[in-house]
Amino acid sequence: MTVPSPQKELDLFQRIASGLSEFDQETQERILQMVITFLKLNGNGNLRAASSSTQGLKEGSPSPVHSFRAAEEISPKEFIIEKAPNTDIERVVCLAFYLHHYRDIPHFVTLDISKLNTEAAQPKFTNAAQAVKNATNKGLIVPVSRGKKQLSAIGEQFVDALPERQAAREVLHRTRKRRNKRGTNKNKET
Repeated sequence: MTVPSPQKELDLFQRIASGLSEFDQETQERILQMVITFLKLNGNGNLRAASSSTQGLKEGSPSPVHSFRAAEEISPKEFIIEKAPNTDIERVVCLAFYLHHYRDIPHFVTLDISKLNTEAAQPKFTNAAQAVKNATNKGLIVPVSRGKKQLSAIGEQFVDALPERQAAREVLHRTRKRRNKRGTNKNKET
């Protein structure tokens, strides 16, 4: 990767700041958080350590949203206990989060979720495919290619908020609000 010149950095900053200025503060923060998550940056702009079975964040490293422990330090069972999901949808999203951040498997199929669920010593899903579909319908998981799925940015925020139920509900509320606005605009055009 080439090192950008200070002028290019300033130009990019001005484009970003100009684009963000069109939105309210809450939306600006949400957009920036999505970019930080997408680029795997911590709050200081440093690349986060890759989450795999051999790498993780060092203790005490700064991160605004994520406080991942090294993959060796937390099992799927401990993670599920820590997040305390109440529904199959919440459990699916937590397991997808674990696959992505602790196993370095960002794209998964339903069988991956079921296997990890068993490893986490959780009750079997009555219908794992339906639970994944329901999480997808809520926007917490999104389809990628060839039948695989991945955790959405909203799904990331949702799991980060757990086990705090009110914060998790607020994440879902923001998602519903945006979906309703799109649906309302569509109805007005027809």
